[in-house]
Parts: sequence; C-alpha cells; structure tokens
Amino acid sequence: MTATLLATRAVIRLSGEDCRGFLQGLVTSDVGGALPVWAALLTPQGKVLFDFLIWADGDDLLLDCEADQAEALAKRLSLYRLRRPITIARDPAQAVHWRADGAGNDPRLPALGTRWIGPPEGEAADAQWLAHRLSLGVCEGRAELADLLWLECNAAELNGVSFTKGCYVGQENTARMNWRQKVNRRLVVVPIEESDPARRRVAYPDLGLAVDHRRVDDISAAGLPQWLAEA
Repeated sequence: MTATLLATRAVIRLSGEDCRGFLQGLVTSDVGGALPVWAALLTPQGKVLFDFLIWADGDDLLLDCEADQAEALAKRLSLYRLRRPITIARDPAQAVHWRADGAGNDPRLPALGTRWIGPPEGEAADAQWLAHRLSLGVCEGRAELADLLWLECNAAELNGVSFTKGCYVGQENTARMNWRQKVNRRLVVVPIEESDPARRRVAYPDLGLAVDHRRVDDISAAGLPQWLAEA
C-alpha cells in the first residue's frame, strides 16, 4: 500500500452556528466560496501565527494544520469565539493524507499533489511530502513562516490571501503592502551551501536545502521557482 498519511498534520473541527462567518472575519482567505483554501491567522500587525488549509465537511469546517500547533491554534481561535455557539477542537477521528501527482487539488499549487481528509490509518508519507514541497519552493509551518509578514511568505502567489473579501485580523497592513507593492523580503528555498546563516529560517541537511528570508534585491531570478518567477 502506498504511504499517504501525513502524521505531522492534524485536523481541527469547527462546528456550530455560522462557522464560515466566524472564520471569514479572522483568516486571510475567503472561506465563503469553494474549499479547500490555504489561509493564515495573523497578528493585528499582519504577522503569521498559524497557517492551515480549510476544508468543508457538511456545515462543519476542518482545519488541516501542524499537529504540534493544533492545540495552540484551537485555543487562539477560541479567544475570538466569545459567546458564539461554536465548538473548536481537534478531531482525532480524522487525519490528513497526500499523494504526489501532476495536477492535484492543493489550492496553493496543483503540482503539490492531492490532499484529502480521512481516517488516521496507513503508513506515514511525511518525509516524501517535505521533499516534494521543498523541491517546488513552497514554504509552510511555524518553523518557516512564524512572525513574518504574510505577503513575505509568498501568500499572494500561492492563493493564500483575498484582497476583496473584507476585514480579517491583520488585514490593514497586508492590504497596504499589496497596494503599495512593498514586499521587500521573501521566503526562498535554496541549496544549503548557498544559504545565508543570517537569513536562514530552517535547514534540512538530509535534503541539502534551507529556507531563507531574503531581501528581494538579493534573490536571483535563477533561484526562484517557476510559479514565483512568473507571478
């Protein structure tokens, strides 16, 4: 059997009255239309706290997130719930699965492959997913994204932000950066021997790669993935 389970991911279920409306006012992407979407929960200053994919399950919403950040994400979302009759909790009966294929359903980039939510069974494919994702120059997760401005994480190019849906936490600074075209730094995946230790977010020695947060002027066109070079 082909390994598909992403054991480093978890699923948070939101259920109750108007889940979509609740999340719509908090996250960067438009959850009022077709799902899945990639989104982030930001600080009021527009910096990344968590990133995740959002799926529909009937009237409920499922957040495909990092397993080691699931409890913190659920707790943070609960702070905004106030008295709304919404339940926000990790769903242990669901897990994230993935397989590599050429034209998948990942909302960031079809080349990332196909993801789905299903029972937590089967062999883990986390190592394969990491290698595949980094080979395409796509960053995710707290180690790579946390505390950076969302547009510096290539969110606009990877369909992780809506500039038309209205207000959300961190929207003002994010919209201003887009309007002024003031994205001065970006995340890039580089060969580890070319990584700048002063700009490095995380290194993956086994893959010979690192994620750097560099000034745009210091990134060569040859070092950009095709999807970013063409954006």
